[in-house]
Amino acid sequence: MQSPSPDRLLVPLLSLGNFVIGMGAFVIVGLLEPLGADMGRSAASAGQLLTIYALAYAVLSPLMVALSGQVGRRRVLAAALGLFALAALLSALAPNFATLGLGRILAAAGAGIFTPVAAAVAAALFPEAQRARVLAAVFFGLTLSQVLGVPAGSWIAYSFGWRWAFALVFLLCLPCLWLTWVIVPAGLRFQPVSMADLRQTLAEGRMIFAILFTAAFLGAIYILYTYIAPLLSSGMGYGRDGITLVLLVFGLGAVCGNLLGGFLADRLGWRGTLVILCLSQMALMPLFSFLPMATLLLATLSFAWALFGWAFMPGQQMRLIGLAGPRAPVVLALNAAAIYLGAALGSALGGLIIAGFGIEAVGIAAGLGSAYALLHLLLSARLSPRGP
Repeated sequence: MQSPSPDRLLVPLLSLGNFVIGMGAFVIVGLLEPLGADMGRSAASAGQLLTIYALAYAVLSPLMVALSGQVGRRRVLAAALGLFALAALLSALAPNFATLGLGRILAAAGAGIFTPVAAAVAAALFPEAQRARVLAAVFFGLTLSQVLGVPAGSWIAYSFGWRWAFALVFLLCLPCLWLTWVIVPAGLRFQPVSMADLRQTLAEGRMIFAILFTAAFLGAIYILYTYIAPLLSSGMGYGRDGITLVLLVFGLGAVCGNLLGGFLADRLGWRGTLVILCLSQMALMPLFSFLPMATLLLATLSFAWALFGWAFMPGQQMRLIGLAGPRAPVVLALNAAAIYLGAALGSALGGLIIAGFGIEAVGIAAGLGSAYALLHLLLSARLSPRGP
C-alpha cells in the first residue's frame, strides 16, 4: 500500500515537472533575437524552431504514450525528463541551427511523454472526487511557466546569451528527474491510450474536426505570440527589460485566463464560451499591428489578449469529453497534440507573413486567423451537435 508521504509530494512534483517542460518548450519565444543574431538568421527564421518542436510533439506524443503503455509509469516519467534534459543540453551546446532543430525534436519527444503520463498518474492515484482539482494542479505548472519561466529565460538570454537559457532548463531537469524516481510509486502499470483506440478515433472524422478547433484557435494566437519579442523591439523600441515585462504581464493574464475559462464554461456552456473567446481574439490581436502605443495601454492589451486566449481550454475540454464518452483519454491526448499542431502552424504562418508583409502585419493576420477559428467552431459544432 502506498505511503502517505509520496501522496503529498506527488502533485507538486508533477506540476514542477510541467513547469520545466513549459519553460523548455516556449523559452524560444523570448530569445529569438539574440539566438537569430548569433546564428546569422532573422527572427522569422529562428522562430521556425518553435514550429519544429510543435510538429514533433503533435506527431510523437500520441504514438509514444501509446507505445509506452506497458512500461512502469515511474520509468516512463524519469526517461521522459532525462530525454528533455538531454535535449536542453544539446541546444545549449549546439554549434549550428540544424543541431538546434534536432534538440527541439528530442525535447518534444520528452515533453510529449511526460505531460500526458503525468496527468494519467495523477488521475489514477487520487479518488474521483479529487480528480479535477488534482489535474488542475498538475497542469498549473505549464501555465506558471508562462508567468515565470519564459520571461526569466528571455531576461537571461538578453543578459548572458541565449545558450544560458537552455542551460538553466537542463539544470532544472536534474532535480526533477531525481525526485520523480524517489516520489512516484514503483510498479504503476496502466495503459490509458492504446494504438487500437488511436486508430478508431482517428477514423472518426467529426471527432477529429472538433479536436482540430484547438489547432485553429491556438494557431491564430501563435501567429502573433511566436514573434512578439521582435515585434516589440521593432514597434516599441524595447530591449531586454521591456520584452521581459510584457511577457510577464502576458503570463499573468494566462493564469487568470485559466480561471476565467472554467467560470465561463460552467455558466455559458462550451459553445457560448468558445464563440466569445474567438470574437475577443479577433478584436484584440489586430491592435498589435498599430504599435507604438503607451506602455500602460500595451500592458493592458497584452493582459487581455492572454486572459481571453488562455481561457479556451476548459470549454474545449468540456466539449470533447461530452463527445468522446468512454474514449475521453484518447481524445484528450489528441487534443494535447492539437495544441502543438496549432503552435506549429501559427509560427510557420507568422514567418511567411513577416517575409511577405513585414513584422507589423502579424497582429492583423492573427485576427484573421481567429475569424477562421470561429468559422471552424460553428461548422464543427453543427456537425457534432451533442453537448450543452
